[in-house]
Amino acid sequence: MRRILGPILGLALVSALTAVPATARAFPDQINLPPGWQPEGITSNGTTLYVGSLVDGAVWRGTLQSGTGDTFIEGVEGQMAVGIDYEKAHDRLWVAGGNNHTVRVYDASSGELLETYTFDSGFINDIVATEDAVYATDSNIQQLIVIPLGANGELPAPADATTIELGGEIHYTDGFNANGITFARGSLIIVQSNVGLVFKVDPATGDGTQIELTGPAGDFSVVNGDGIEVRGNSLAVVRNFNNEVATFKLNGQLTAGVLTDQITSDGFAIPTTATWAAGDLWAVNSRFDVPNPPPDLPYWITRVPGL
Repeated sequence: MRRILGPILGLALVSALTAVPATARAFPDQINLPPGWQPEGITSNGTTLYVGSLVDGAVWRGTLQSGTGDTFIEGVEGQMAVGIDYEKAHDRLWVAGGNNHTVRVYDASSGELLETYTFDSGFINDIVATEDAVYATDSNIQQLIVIPLGANGELPAPADATTIELGGEIHYTDGFNANGITFARGSLIIVQSNVGLVFKVDPATGDGTQIELTGPAGDFSVVNGDGIEVRGNSLAVVRNFNNEVATFKLNGQLTAGVLTDQITSDGFAIPTTATWAAGDLWAVNSRFDVPNPPPDLPYWITRVPGL
C-alpha cells in the first residue's frame, strides 16, 4: 500500500528561491516560501495559494503558474496564522489565531481585515467556512468555535460568535486533540491528532461519530493527523511527524473508510496541512523538527500528485 514519490528536491537545494522545473502539468513540484516563514495552514482559490505564518499571522499569496508569491497580508506582533480557509462564495479568507484566541476574516482580494472574533479558548487550530457558518477546532478545550453567517453571508457582530461543546464519541485527552477540520455532505470532518481518530460531527450539536478507518491489518490509526481534506469519496489526512499523507476511500454515509495509500516524499519536512488545487494536493511543510528555527530557515510547499 505504500508508495514513495520521486525525489522533489534535495534538502541541500531547498534554499534556492526559484521554483523547481515545471512538470508536464505546467506546475512546479515545489514552491518556496519566504525564509523564516514558519507556515502551518494552506488554502486555495483555483490556482492561487494562501499560506499563513506562525510568526506574526502574516499571509503569503502565490500562484501555481508562476511558482512564486509574496506577502499578501502583513503580520502583526503577537498574532498567529494557524489554519486558514478560503470562502469562495464571498471571497474571504478565514484565519485561526492559535493561542492568540482569535479568528480573523479578510477580504481575499484586497487583504483588508474585515472583522476579528475573540474567544475563551485554548488553541484555535484549524478552520472551515460553510454556507451557514464558520467552524474552528480548539485543540486544548473540548469545544467547537462557531461564527454564524447571515442569510447572504453577512458577518455577525463579534458578540454573536459562540462555542458549542464537542461531544458524542469525541473524548479529549492530554496533548493536541481536535486538529484538522473540513466539511462534506452536511457534516464536519475532524481529526483528533493525539488518538489518531477521525470523526463525523453534526455542526448543529457538536456530537461526533467515529469514522471507522481500516487498513490491511484491521483498524488504522492516523495519530499525528493534522490537516484533513475530503474530495468526493477520497479522504486525505496529513500526518505531520509521520511525514506522510494517508488516503482512504470513504463510504457514502461517511461512516467508514478503507486505506488506499500512504504517500511519502523526499519533499516532505513535517507537512501540516494541504489543499486541493488544479487536480493535485499541495502540502505545506512546517519543519517542526528544527528547534528554535533561525530567521533564514527555508520553507516550501510540496505537490502531491495523482490523488
